[in-house]
Amino acid sequence: MSVYLLQRFASAFPVLLGLTILVFSLVHLVPGDPAEQMLGEAAVSQEVIENMREQLGLNRPLHEQYLAYVSGLLQGDLGTSFLARRSVADMIGRVLPSTLILTFAGLGVAIVLGVSLGVLAAVNHNSWIDNATMVFALIGVSMPSFWLGLMLIFTFSLQLGWFPATGSGGIERLILPAATLGFAGSAIIARMVRSSMLEVLGQDYIRTARAKGLGPRTVVLQHVLKNAMIPVLTVIGLEFGRLLSGTVVIEVVFSRPGIGRLLVDAILKKDFIVIQGVVLLSACFYLLVNLMIDLSYSLADPRIRYS
Repeated sequence: MSVYLLQRFASAFPVLLGLTILVFSLVHLVPGDPAEQMLGEAAVSQEVIENMREQLGLNRPLHEQYLAYVSGLLQGDLGTSFLARRSVADMIGRVLPSTLILTFAGLGVAIVLGVSLGVLAAVNHNSWIDNATMVFALIGVSMPSFWLGLMLIFTFSLQLGWFPATGSGGIERLILPAATLGFAGSAIIARMVRSSMLEVLGQDYIRTARAKGLGPRTVVLQHVLKNAMIPVLTVIGLEFGRLLSGTVVIEVVFSRPGIGRLLVDAILKKDFIVIQGVVLLSACFYLLVNLMIDLSYSLADPRIRYS
């Protein structure tokens, strides 16, 4: 297990390195100048702009800027925001808990709802329940999350008054954003659970379990669902990355603080360092969650061993 973990961490390093190169290159190709953004709309001379670029280090060749950035990363320094003149790590640290809470809450909604509907559809294959579940899945993957969020705000906040419409702070302010974020994910998981369970239901050992007199509940939960979870776990790992990136839209719709809104503001203001820090941190979380999903395979299937 320890050797496997070392191999996975070693393979993650070139991925992160390539990501830093890609993000660094893309943000510098976007039109605009951070120095002009900092100076605002006031009429200033080109000399003032060049002095500001020199202070920010933007007048140096791109490869020198990149090497300086990577050197700071190796020392645990994500850099300093051009506009806010604050540490990027501090800026992310202030809003990261809110984003993680929303992401995991949305993932919880997706898993609970998706697995429940997938099991229900597989057990009632070719029935109206199965058809209704597939219609739900089709709606879930087709509906834009921002539109769903606005409809939930209109219905449950403005019309019924059950939940606050915007902001963060309590569980009541988390329910609507989490439901919006997890809805599409639940549809994808439901389809995967259904197809995977239908494949397992046709295996000989399931017929043997039924012939031994095991109840339907025991057969479905302990034999079918457990053996059908390997592809589902893979989808859940991929869904985490999608949900983490999806918080950008949800945080804007529900006016929640988070790295999504921080990233949008940084893009609009050409704050390169903040963009790079947010993207790199998101990639690290994505790699970590996928490692945890890989390790969970052995729990779902004892035949899987890591060496």
